[in-house]
Amino acid sequence: MAVFENVSQYSAKHPKPAGITFAYGTAGFRTIGETLGSTVFRVGLLAALRSQSKKGKAIGVMITASHNHERDNGIKLVDPMGEMLQQSWEGYCSEMANAETDDQVVQVLTSIAQAEGIDLSVTPRVVYARDTRPSGPMLQAALEDGLAALAVDATNYGIVTTPQLHYFVRCLNTAGTPAAYGEPTEAGYYEKYGQAFLRLVDGRPTPTTLYIDAANGVGAPQVRKLAAAINSPYFNIDVRNSDTETLGKLNIDCGADYVKSNQRQPVGMTMQPGARYCSFDGDADRIVYYYADESGAFCLLDGDKISTLIATYLRDLVSTAGVEDLEVGVVQTAYANGSSTSYIKDTLQLPTVFAKTGVKHLHHEAEKMSIGVYFEANGHGTVLFNTSAVAKLQAATPQTPAQADAIKRLWNLRDLINESVGDAMADMLLVETILICKDWTPAQWDAAYNDMPSRLLKVVVADRNLFKTTNAEQTLTSPDNLQPFIDSLAAKFPRGRSFVRPSGTEDAVRVYAEAATRTDCDQLAYSVAGAVFDRAGGRGERPAEFL
Repeated sequence: MAVFENVSQYSAKHPKPAGITFAYGTAGFRTIGETLGSTVFRVGLLAALRSQSKKGKAIGVMITASHNHERDNGIKLVDPMGEMLQQSWEGYCSEMANAETDDQVVQVLTSIAQAEGIDLSVTPRVVYARDTRPSGPMLQAALEDGLAALAVDATNYGIVTTPQLHYFVRCLNTAGTPAAYGEPTEAGYYEKYGQAFLRLVDGRPTPTTLYIDAANGVGAPQVRKLAAAINSPYFNIDVRNSDTETLGKLNIDCGADYVKSNQRQPVGMTMQPGARYCSFDGDADRIVYYYADESGAFCLLDGDKISTLIATYLRDLVSTAGVEDLEVGVVQTAYANGSSTSYIKDTLQLPTVFAKTGVKHLHHEAEKMSIGVYFEANGHGTVLFNTSAVAKLQAATPQTPAQADAIKRLWNLRDLINESVGDAMADMLLVETILICKDWTPAQWDAAYNDMPSRLLKVVVADRNLFKTTNAEQTLTSPDNLQPFIDSLAAKFPRGRSFVRPSGTEDAVRVYAEAATRTDCDQLAYSVAGAVFDRAGGRGERPAEFL
């Protein structure tokens, strides 16, 4: 096709490395940054086709590896409403990335265009950004070659958080419609969320300082810009781990993944009882909170705690608003602590469903609910108001001042939430809003229910693709006979539960365990990890702590 006539020339500058197979997974492509040049170039081509398949709507491209080590990088596509790429196109991404020659790249492009019935005369529109990783500039240049090869109308948003790019995409594609989402600029982002926050907390007691661990990532400069835009004692922050210039610091001994996995505060954070602390991950789409109790012990408030806090607040507002058939529901994954699930079902009496790990799976389930709250335990999540809920709020006629206030607060909360994707900064403002309005300390928040002790471990394996799961990833179907052995280990401990699932981003599997006591939990976790290492192809030296 004539429209692809320049592709081979550009593609020759970005040859595929030999012996590597790329796969578009839950987080897009993610691996060692220096190996990704050809893949990123080709994602630029695919972004153009995806835009043309959507009649020229803007498609987002984000270069990031989130919580991974600094040497890694990745790239993912963002669909027109700011959501993850449609799953049926993930196969196209993998096929394109693994084309061995320049001619095959053109052949794959042609076959996709024909299979999808794409009008190639449509001008494609793509917006893109990256995080602070050292391989970012090189990969950005490769992406720009891909966009140039197909004459894309492209906009570079520079260095921003992943959720900000999702926000920009949604704003661009809803501009001038009843669903207009906001101004597609950094200033527009800070204005939308900052002003919604101030409307919700106005007149309440001002809080103490919030200490933020920014993982030495892109969230550090961006949250400071947010604070400057809010410019209020309601949002007084102290940002730690904010060095985005020194090599080797990103996500090292800090960030949401480190805090959640190790259940301890990050480096550079000295904790005092009564204060509030939170950690972003490297691209600021995850957040966890934590605090020190009166004895100085570390206490984690992870995605489960955030989810139940938000669900409780929304449930109470919906009840007060008196809007008929408006219901709050919660979506969780297998990583959710069993105590949180019991609390949602038995105390809050809200519907809850389980989804596979990965925000795209939770997002789809939340869309089925009037108001769907979804969070992974790692702190990645958001809230969705579906079209039915929006219509009911619009049509609501309050009969009392209390109902009018509740409806108004629900509207403001919707403005405070980034409905396109999990967003550490927007979620932080939502948590801060609820704590301010309830006049709660972190300890009061934590007191809603007691988490069972849990442990999340990583086992490096030769081939993660050997591990297959079912039942929302709670049950292994492969390797053979491993699941019955895991079940037999879990049965030895009161309230014991454990599961194993392959990582979506690296050659490793995750082992999750929980039990009634810390000792039992750790024994279960390390026993299961040892079984996985010994029976399913553990790679490298066997960790000494594995049982």
